[in-house]
Amino acid sequence: MISEELLEILRCPACVREKEGLLELHKETWLICQEPDCGRKYPIKDDIPVMLIEEGDKWVDVDVDDLPVPPPED
Repeated sequence: MISEELLEILRCPACVREKEGLLELHKETWLICQEPDCGRKYPIKDDIPVMLIEEGDKWVDVDVDDLPVPPPED
């Protein structure tokens, strides 16, 4: 589980330089960028957020309701 303190400081690595890059926790297994033009979704695997831009890119076109829970292991 991601602590509130960690969630408060984590930001989308693709957006944080130019925007806020705020993330929303979804079903305790995904962090979703809240920037309207981003749409990256970062999985949380074994309680560790995978905050690689490439990982977020994989899930851009997947609707939030279609995200697998738990995220797949690669």
